[in-house]
Amino acid sequence: MPPSIQPGQRDAAGRARGSQQRSDQPSPSRRSVIPPAQGQPRTSGQPSSGSGRPPAPQRAPQQPQNGERSQPGSRPGSIPPSQRGARPDGASQVQAPPPAPRRRKRHRPCLTAFLVILALIVAGLIALVVWINSNLQTVPALSGAPDTPGDTYLIVGGDSREGWDGPDTVEGQRTDTIMVLHRPEEGPTALISIPRDSYVEIPGNGSNKINAAYVFGGPELLVETVEDLTGLTVDTYMEVGFTGVGEIVDALGGVELCYDQDVSDWRSQLEWEAGCHMADGDTALAFSRMRYSDPLGDIGRAQRQRQVVGAVAEEVLKPSTLLNPTKLVPVANAAFDAFTFNEGTTAFDLGQMALALRSGLGDQAVTGTPPIANLGYRVQGVGSTVLLDPDQIDQFWDDIADGAFEPGSAVGGIE
Repeated sequence: MPPSIQPGQRDAAGRARGSQQRSDQPSPSRRSVIPPAQGQPRTSGQPSSGSGRPPAPQRAPQQPQNGERSQPGSRPGSIPPSQRGARPDGASQVQAPPPAPRRRKRHRPCLTAFLVILALIVAGLIALVVWINSNLQTVPALSGAPDTPGDTYLIVGGDSREGWDGPDTVEGQRTDTIMVLHRPEEGPTALISIPRDSYVEIPGNGSNKINAAYVFGGPELLVETVEDLTGLTVDTYMEVGFTGVGEIVDALGGVELCYDQDVSDWRSQLEWEAGCHMADGDTALAFSRMRYSDPLGDIGRAQRQRQVVGAVAEEVLKPSTLLNPTKLVPVANAAFDAFTFNEGTTAFDLGQMALALRSGLGDQAVTGTPPIANLGYRVQGVGSTVLLDPDQIDQFWDDIADGAFEPGSAVGGIE
């Protein structure tokens, strides 16, 4: 009879068999479900609960160095970001990104060419200004009177016959053409011709023909006389010699002029067939001087003089002239010989005058003469003169100064 097994022995035997069976079968690897105490890693001598093999050795947490603080939310024993990827030899495991390739400078030939052209243009303009300023002929002319609103220019055609072989040679120099160009602060620009035989008061010399003022006192007295007549202070004085008009026209290659009557005038030597024609220098000069064959006399001559001035200015200001050195230089040289300005005139002043003249020759400009009472007013000791209307003359110049006339209107003359 086998010996009886006590209940306590049966339990011990069963546990022994169960332990032997579990040892015969491989146990699945798993981590301990009980974490080690914080800051105390498990060692190889501490068995893992529920595992048949010792746990893997744990590395001790690295302590912050050089005052580093642990990052919030980092696990104990984690490696600080500043030390991640560090190798034992101190070299970084993270490869630095390769340096960005150097960008090659892009050449911009268009920009370079533009800057070179711009520099040449600026240099050319500076040289042109210096050249003009150094070649201008100037004389004392302005009176120094208080300035008046707007810009006023006095344009005078000198009647010296030096170099002229025509039949009407006269002694001395007079003013064959007198024009007042006024650009008001508001209103249209006006170009007004004053008949050279206008009977006016000449300061210090009594009453006489206005062109006699030049004989008595040169440009200064003429400017003062015009200022007394008009009430406008002259800002710029320009005088062109008698033969200078022809030289400028020839340098331009001729200008187109129009007149609707046939003319054969022995005094001015103008031979003209009614209509429009290209005129050379001599023809343009005779065209602007002729008056005896014109029924309107001085009035008609003043109209033709404005036409010649306008035609010359139009040709000079064309790009084909200004941008063509082979044409501009001869024109400028002819102008230097022909024109005289008041002292202190510069290339800048000439530019302003050119703009004002272009405005004064446009279809919106006011043109004409002062109001005239009598074209054949005879004065003892003076001869035949042009009598300006004493009842309208003052108001006329006030309206010119204020720009009160309608744009494009013809004013003055004989009613």
